[in-house]
Amino acid sequence: MTTTATIMRTDVAYISVRDTMESAAQRMRQLDVGALPICDGDARPVGIVTDRDIVVKCIALGHNPQTTTAGELAQGAGDLHTVDVATDLDAAIALMRDHQIRRLPVTDDGRLVGIVTEADIARAMPGPVVSEFVETVCAQNLPVTSNDQTPV
Repeated sequence: MTTTATIMRTDVAYISVRDTMESAAQRMRQLDVGALPICDGDARPVGIVTDRDIVVKCIALGHNPQTTTAGELAQGAGDLHTVDVATDLDAAIALMRDHQIRRLPVTDDGRLVGIVTEADIARAMPGPVVSEFVETVCAQNLPVTSNDQTPV
């Protein structure tokens, strides 16, 4: 059995539930990444914040990124999907596909130890698996106009 441990990135950085969106943005810039897991004080993942979340869920709604915390953003995120380090890789990919997840935190005894991303799957899996994954995960459910039924 091939597990998530075989393709996960172990150098995953994260932010605390108490970190502000401003510090999250600065950390993303520093690391040249577009998302960071949000962890509680015991390094247990409770959410993920993306650069898009900072813009759409914080700034665009008039919240101050200097005072809005990652924990506040994570509370509205719903259920966070994670997998254990020993999870079968096919099961992890199926979870990502089924829930259109681009980044999947990997845990060991509930604590963050890695992350599996689209890029990890693209590097590690055969072409047909990657193609199906990208097609499913990146499928957009765009609203349609009532006049011509084309995406807006």
